[in-house]
Amino acid sequence: MIDFAQLQEIVKKQLEIDRAIRSVDASGPTLEAAVNEAAALLDTSIRKLEYEIIERGSAGFMGAGKKDWLIRAYERISTKKKKQAEEHLDDFDTDSEFVIQDKDGDAYVQCWHDGVYLKVTPPVGNGRKIYSAYALQALHNRNVESFENSMVEKIIEEAAGFYIKVSEYKHNPMNDSMASIEVDDAEMRVFVTVIPPGNGGADLTVEAFKSLLTQNRVYHGVKEEFLIEFADRPVYREKVEIAEGTKPQNGKDAYIEYNFEIDQTKIKLKEGTNGRVNFKELNIIQNVVQNQPLAKKKPPEDGIDGKTVTGKILPARAGSDIPLPVGTNVHVGDDGDTIIADINGQVILAGGKISVEPVLTVEGDVNLKTGNIIFLGNVIITGNVEDGFSVKAAGNIEVKGTVSKAELDAEGDVIIYQGVNGKSGGKIRAGRSFFSRFIENANVEVGNMVVVTDGIINSNVDALKSIICQGKRANIMGGRLRAGEEINAKVLGNSTSGTETICEVGFDPHSKIELERLMEIKSNAEDELDGMKLDLQSLINTKKQRKSLPDDKEAYLQELMERRQLLTEELEKAIEGIQKVQEYMGQIQVRGRVSASTKVWPGVRIWIRDVKEDVRTEYKATTFILENGLIRVTKYEEPDEQAKKGLDGYSSN
Repeated sequence: MIDFAQLQEIVKKQLEIDRAIRSVDASGPTLEAAVNEAAALLDTSIRKLEYEIIERGSAGFMGAGKKDWLIRAYERISTKKKKQAEEHLDDFDTDSEFVIQDKDGDAYVQCWHDGVYLKVTPPVGNGRKIYSAYALQALHNRNVESFENSMVEKIIEEAAGFYIKVSEYKHNPMNDSMASIEVDDAEMRVFVTVIPPGNGGADLTVEAFKSLLTQNRVYHGVKEEFLIEFADRPVYREKVEIAEGTKPQNGKDAYIEYNFEIDQTKIKLKEGTNGRVNFKELNIIQNVVQNQPLAKKKPPEDGIDGKTVTGKILPARAGSDIPLPVGTNVHVGDDGDTIIADINGQVILAGGKISVEPVLTVEGDVNLKTGNIIFLGNVIITGNVEDGFSVKAAGNIEVKGTVSKAELDAEGDVIIYQGVNGKSGGKIRAGRSFFSRFIENANVEVGNMVVVTDGIINSNVDALKSIICQGKRANIMGGRLRAGEEINAKVLGNSTSGTETICEVGFDPHSKIELERLMEIKSNAEDELDGMKLDLQSLINTKKQRKSLPDDKEAYLQELMERRQLLTEELEKAIEGIQKVQEYMGQIQVRGRVSASTKVWPGVRIWIRDVKEDVRTEYKATTFILENGLIRVTKYEEPDEQAKKGLDGYSSN
């Protein structure tokens, strides 16, 4: 018998071997004992071992010819893979916690044909180490009285987790533990029933259980780890499941992976910085651009065959294929599985097919139900646009109703069938032209022309080309109107004193706005520089006289000097910008005219290029033009036919 000191020395030397060498030779009275020893020496679990039998053991006859099993064991995972796994674990979030299940240490006693063996396992996590009395009691329970106490104490202290022989006993083979195997009719589950050993009988080893399974043609699904634990402490006279077949896994059917939300009920609400949800930002409309991938078909997968405990294959069904849901304005990519947009627009899933619609139709009003709208195409709204909402489109915006204090922004035309009442806050921008019945208390900015039939009241309107107000009630009253070429209405101003009506033509309105902005920056910078000049000079003079300043005065002086530097640079940039804008505006060769087919009331202010004229008397059917540096009053001139009709023949009438 190997004493404990010798065994401990062998284990210690083995643990000092380079970790990269992952194989050991191990021996034991049974194959299980040899495997357990190999697992301990390799510092790994039994299920990670592969081994080859170098020499088969033998129990001998009546104690004669007894021979240990000798195996060479290998760890399945290579050093390289283990290192990669450790590196992978290092990449995990350091805040993550791995839950370790607490487990107390334990002691197991097994009587085998050649002696009594003791195994003591260490605690796990916060588990408790077993007391000597517990292990001694386990030996006494098996009627083991003759053993070396010092050796048992060392086994308990070391808690190495593998069986060590501690005593001889009188073996009675007639009283050995017995087991029966039961395989269910489907050959998917295997149960074992164990009869406890009698006086002097030996326990069943893991190898014995495996041999019994093999005799019953059980080759697959054995619960290896459970079987080892069961052999340590078997449950007697009860059916216990120790093997289970593998059920077949049918392959996944092909499916479509969408790159957009297909469930319109899933509204994504945006929470503002104040913690309140903005119900206007519902994000219902899903815009896409040309050549954008919209969806991809994931091909069907092969199934994974199952296997009964006796090794019979249970075939799995392969997944089914499906056709691509190709609708309008989309095509299939070169890979044969990806659906790609042909145009900019709104992607929709209707009738099971993916399409891109260049026109978005909003049935009803734009309000809390729809939220704000952003669309890469044309937008048609059959109702109104309510206060506080916005509509933005890469194409045209067409509103069948009215627009309140809202924001409309289109790269193309904006067409409003009723009118705009901006309540001194509405804002509309069109990349091309704007058409409406009326504009009231709103701000409009367009890249071509504005065409209105029922009047413009107290609004700011900018058009690169012309502002045309033609109709029975086509009056312009109050506000500021700026156009590159022409402003034409039925009536300009009103008979009673009120809001001033300003009409400006003969220049690029955008440039005029930029010029005004730069002029304001220049004026503010000059005023601030003048204001700080006295303080700055006073501090500089004081410092020259006293050679130094108190800390607070010195800090203030540095602050003033830095601010002066910033203002000087800002002033220089503003002056440079003003010069460029003025040069550009001077190059514009636009005639510029302001016309009223019926009447111009006194109080109207007219600018043509950089010349101003305040109307002091009433005029009828008049056109104002610039000639020889002066604004002249001439006979009324009709607007262009194109301006009358509107862009592309559209008429707001």
